[in-house]
Amino acid sequence: MTDSAADDMTEFHWMMDMIQSIDVGIVVIDKEGRVKVWNGFMESHSGLLPSDVRDKTLFELFEEVDAEWLKNKMRPVIELRNRAFITWEQRPFLFKFRNYRPITGAEDFMYQNIILSPLTTHTGQVENISITIYDMTDVATSKKLLEATQVTLDENLERQSA
Repeated sequence: MTDSAADDMTEFHWMMDMIQSIDVGIVVIDKEGRVKVWNGFMESHSGLLPSDVRDKTLFELFEEVDAEWLKNKMRPVIELRNRAFITWEQRPFLFKFRNYRPITGAEDFMYQNIILSPLTTHTGQVENISITIYDMTDVATSKKLLEATQVTLDENLERQSA
């Protein structure tokens, strides 16, 4: 093996290790929604091993994933080769994972920001989509608490001025 090939192989292993250990969900699906890649974050939060999900659709694995809605979100990613963004404020979650901080957290499930990214083949065709899942539970909880505090403050100011 040449030094260049060995360097490429080492870099590939680093990238795979990083994808498996990053605190962000990474899923790759094909155009029909069949799972091709399932990283450690997804395994940890879903309780499903990559071998449990590979080549099964998200729709059969997770009943909360609305097939029609997700396919509509995927369409421009495939056709226009553009990323699509879904914030927790638009839709609280794609995968209904339990909040993994139930003692300190006030929420039952994980709020998520999602990025759908096109993955092109060597011919430039989009055959797969990368789904990146960010845990936004702390942000969502803080914002909801801030909004509730604002409502209470407004009510108290109204009572004082009456």
